[in-house]
Amino acid sequence: MLGAILHGMILSFGLILPLGPQNIFLFNQGAAHSKVKFALPAVITASLCDTLLIVLAVLGVSVIVMTIPAFQLIFFAIGFFFLIYIGWSIWHSSTSEVNKKHTAMTGKKQAMFAISVSILNPHAVLDTVGVIGTSSIRYTAIQEKIAFASACILVSWVSFFALVYIGKTIRSIDKEGKIVRMINKVSAIMIWGVSIFIGYQLYKIIF
Repeated sequence: MLGAILHGMILSFGLILPLGPQNIFLFNQGAAHSKVKFALPAVITASLCDTLLIVLAVLGVSVIVMTIPAFQLIFFAIGFFFLIYIGWSIWHSSTSEVNKKHTAMTGKKQAMFAISVSILNPHAVLDTVGVIGTSSIRYTAIQEKIAFASACILVSWVSFFALVYIGKTIRSIDKEGKIVRMINKVSAIMIWGVSIFIGYQLYKIIF
């Protein structure tokens, strides 16, 4: 049981660590708002989306869905163009524009954007399905599966709250927003790298 918990925690943390659309959105929310509570809609929605993906991955439902060619084609196509757009918007947005955009978001808009960067991000979904879903197969006992999934979900929630808090902390220190701009540039490059990988997967499906 303890092994499953530790396995889930380490695995989930390793998947969340890289900067992606979801992480940079939450980070910018923290940087944009004066208090963490104002970014709660984004954090809670992103966490719920991850929880859903993890549960589906452990149950094996997502693996079955991803074996359907037509669904793969649509999923990769939408994800490819979505990541290109997200990378472009992050690269070209100044700190003031990011802050103005996210501060103006209502709770509903935060939630909708969080859903888009969580569900429409093929790399994140594939990580959940391919890594967490595959890793959960080793556990046959229902108690171990629950412990493994719960550990992954816990790390996801804690990490998302931490990202918002880190964004707020850095923004309070970095008044000119230089660090935020640098993180956005690096994130945009990483997101474009992922989009190239997704584009290659799409090419193999079509041809």
